[in-house]
Amino acid sequence: MKIFRKNLVLDGPGSVKMVPEESDDLWLAYNLIAAGDTVVAATVRKVLREAASGGRDAERVKLKLEIKVEAIEYDKEGSVLRIRGKNILENEYVKIGAFHTLEIDLHRPFVLMKDVWDSLALDMLHQASDPKVSADLAVVLMQEGMAHIFLVGKSMTTTRSRIETSIPRKHGPAVAGYDKAMHKFFDSVLQAFIKHIDFKVVRCAVIASPGFTKDQFHQHLLLEAERKQLRPIIENKSRIILVHTTSGYKHSLREVLDAPNVMNMIKDTKAAQEVRVLKDFFAMLSNDPTRACYGPKHVEVAHERMAVQTLLITDELFRSADIATRQKYVNLVDSVKASGGTVHIFSSMHTSGEQLTQLTGIAAILRFPLPDLEDIEM
Repeated sequence: MKIFRKNLVLDGPGSVKMVPEESDDLWLAYNLIAAGDTVVAATVRKVLREAASGGRDAERVKLKLEIKVEAIEYDKEGSVLRIRGKNILENEYVKIGAFHTLEIDLHRPFVLMKDVWDSLALDMLHQASDPKVSADLAVVLMQEGMAHIFLVGKSMTTTRSRIETSIPRKHGPAVAGYDKAMHKFFDSVLQAFIKHIDFKVVRCAVIASPGFTKDQFHQHLLLEAERKQLRPIIENKSRIILVHTTSGYKHSLREVLDAPNVMNMIKDTKAAQEVRVLKDFFAMLSNDPTRACYGPKHVEVAHERMAVQTLLITDELFRSADIATRQKYVNLVDSVKASGGTVHIFSSMHTSGEQLTQLTGIAAILRFPLPDLEDIEM
C-alpha cells in the first residue's frame, strides 16, 4: 500500500490518502474501512440530461464523491472493494443523502477519514505501508492430472491458476498414452508457473504433491528451463523446494506451511508466524489443556485473571458492524499487550486463519493453568 498523506492521532480523528498496489492491500483496506467512516474517491456516475429534442440523454460523468460508509464488500476474484453509502458533499450531479457505491480497485487512490483511529487501525496502517511485512511464497500443489498455483501473501492466500487434465491409467497398452498426457499436463503447469510466479516478489516456490508427481514436474521444469533458456527459473532453482503432501487440494497447504524447509525460508513472515503460534496452541491444548482456551468468554475470563500469555484472534472479529463489539476486541488486544502478553491477529484469508475461525476466531495460550475455566459456560 502506498501512503501519500497521513494526518491523524491515536484515538482521535484523522485522514489518510492511500493507493492499493496489490491484492493484499485491498484486503487490508477492507479490514480498515468500517461503517460510519468517510471515503473520498473518484467515480463514474450515469446522469440524465435534457436533450434538444425534449427527451433525456444518459451520460457517464467522472466526479469525486465523499460518502458515509454503510456497507463494504470485498470481491476476491475481481480484486475490487465496493463501498456503499450516502453522499455527504453535494455537487451538481449527486444530491446530499443519495446512495452511491464506490469501487476501489488496484492503483485507484482514495482518502479514508475516521472519527477515531484506534490502535488496531494504526497497526494495520503501519503493516500496509511496511514492505518488509509483504509476502513471500508461491505454491504449486499438485497430483496426477490436477494442479493449483497459490500465492501466499501477508494477508491472504490467492488461487492464481487451476489446471486439470485427463490422465489415462498407467498399465498395459495405455502406458504411451499416460506418458504423453503427463507431458502435456506438465507443460500446462509450466506455463502457469511462468505466468504467475515472479521470483522478484516471492522468497521461494514450493512444488508439493503426494507420491513422485512433484519430482517428475520439478525435473520437467528444470529441463525445459535449460532448453528454452528461461532465466528466472535457471537463476532461482535453489529457491524451488519440494514438499510431500497427502493431496493436491487447498487443504494440503497446511502441510506445506508446516514443512521445516519451507518455514526456514519464510520464518519471519506473517503467514509463518501464524502457522507457528497455531501449532503451539494445538500442542498446548493436547498436552496441557488447562493452559489453553478458546471462545470469547473463556479468553476474557482468563485475561481478567492476568493469565493470557499469547492471544490468537482473527481479523474477522474486528469487522463487526456493531462498533461496541469491535471496540471490545480492540480493548482486549491493547490490554493483553499492556499486561506483557503477545498478540497475533490472523488473516481469515489464510489457511491458519480458517482453522482459528472454526475455533470461534479467538484463543489463548495461558501463563499458568486455569482448570476451572471448563466449568464456565461458553
